[in-house]
Amino acid sequence: MTTLSTRLLSATYLCQLHFPLEQQKSTTPAAPASAAPAASAASAADPASELLAQIGEQSTKVRGLKSNKADKAVIQEEVAALLELKAKYKDLTGEDPAPTNASKKNFKRSAAAKTQDQKFQLKNPKGMRDYGPEKMAVRELVFKRIVEVFKRHGAVTIDTPVMELKETLTGKYGEDSKLIYDLADQGGELLALRYDLTVPFARYVAMNSIKQIKRYHIARVYRRDQPSVTTGRYREFYQCDIDIAGQFNGKMMPDAECVKIVTEVLDGLKLGDYVVKVNNRKLLDGIFAVCGVPEASFRAICSAVDKLDKQPWNEVKAEMVDEKGLPAESADRIGEYVQLRAGTGANFSMPNADLIARLKSIEELYANPMAKEGIDEMEKLLDYCRMMNCEHRVSFDCSLARGLDYYTGVIYEAVFVGKRVGSVAGGGRYDNLVGMFDAKGRKVPCVGVSLGVERLFTIMEEQAKEAGETFRETATQVLVASGQGMDKERLRYCTRLWEAQIGAVTSFKLKPRLLDQFQQCETEQIPLCLVLGPDELERGVVKLRVMSTREEIEVPDAEMEAVVRAKLAEL
Repeated sequence: MTTLSTRLLSATYLCQLHFPLEQQKSTTPAAPASAAPAASAASAADPASELLAQIGEQSTKVRGLKSNKADKAVIQEEVAALLELKAKYKDLTGEDPAPTNASKKNFKRSAAAKTQDQKFQLKNPKGMRDYGPEKMAVRELVFKRIVEVFKRHGAVTIDTPVMELKETLTGKYGEDSKLIYDLADQGGELLALRYDLTVPFARYVAMNSIKQIKRYHIARVYRRDQPSVTTGRYREFYQCDIDIAGQFNGKMMPDAECVKIVTEVLDGLKLGDYVVKVNNRKLLDGIFAVCGVPEASFRAICSAVDKLDKQPWNEVKAEMVDEKGLPAESADRIGEYVQLRAGTGANFSMPNADLIARLKSIEELYANPMAKEGIDEMEKLLDYCRMMNCEHRVSFDCSLARGLDYYTGVIYEAVFVGKRVGSVAGGGRYDNLVGMFDAKGRKVPCVGVSLGVERLFTIMEEQAKEAGETFRETATQVLVASGQGMDKERLRYCTRLWEAQIGAVTSFKLKPRLLDQFQQCETEQIPLCLVLGPDELERGVVKLRVMSTREEIEVPDAEMEAVVRAKLAEL
């Protein structure tokens, strides 16, 4: 009788907690008279613990709904129920309920169950991608040609860590600093993934007290940017940089050589018509000064001008006036200058030399020391480009600004004509960056250019797709085949070719079909097939098949390596 009474009393108490007072009056059954004292004792014994347990369960439920991103109305309804339970607890005890270990454990168990129930989705992080064999073949081809140009110009290579101390990168990129990938505290060091290869290079020069170097560096960099596959913009991508550091009295010669390097790379890749835009930060600062921009606002206005390749002038002007507080009259004057451009060909209204002369003729501008120095440097740069046979690719564009803060002089940017991708190369002079890392502030003037190879890959892949072309994925030169197994003989001839420094493969099947082996040559674009047969081996010869013409010749066994080399040289 006592056990039955206790169960009835517990049920009565739970009903009182879960239903409103009006419903309790109509739905709660009357307890037997004999059970009344027991009911009073049970409800008085542990009502706070009962409420706390319900609060824990309801808290777990709310967390689960939020984690599953349930409907907002449903979440609000359950939160209201939770708050009601907490209010009851406070009315009863006079204290706010503290979270119980049980509620935390329940939530962890429900989260674990949810993870197990959900099917894990395999995918790349946003803005990053894998590269299969064909894409890697494109990359290797591009890298090879770029490195050939860099080495031809006398550059040496270095490598730096993919991570830098956060303070190394901070304050070097202007408004783009928000795109830096910060990392969690690693044992007391605040780190970040490198944003580019230029700042790590400047840090390297300062750390090692280097006074002069021409270096190239090909490596991945990381930016928390909005990715766009069609324009070749990713969050993880390769940069190919070449920089010249050192004090030289042949001013503008290193700057012009960087332009020449870009033209050699792009001409060698044969991806279409392009132009290398050039300008000078000193000229821009001089323009800002004569147009009434406060010196403290130079970089902010420069950042706005940098958007002219993506936005019309009226939007850029609105940013200058509405967001950056520049008077409209000053913005209009800037607009007259930054819309000036020159170059070679029908797309330009004047040649580069005429724009130099026009800027010199503006007395107010040429009287400004910064503008004058910038114009004179541009004249010298264009002269050197002419001597290097690349001036016909160059456009003097007063709208070019380059958003990064560390540029101090000549700046440049290469773009393809009529392509959807953005700039494929960019860079400029940065004379003060090394000094930021040197303990005594010693400056090492630097100039460099970075090739955005991801965009070059995008163009090459699109062109190959349109032309129905494929890139050869392997460097294999010979496939060793047989029609009747002969696995040991195939391995023996493969070994002879490998030891002769000739790329070779064979089937791992014990008895491969000869037709399948020929098909493998066609699919993988392997130029030669060495065919072994028992009769030929008995006579001391092998057959060499040229896959492109299907010509077959018998080759004496002892001359096999030499004949293979000769045939490869002919192809």
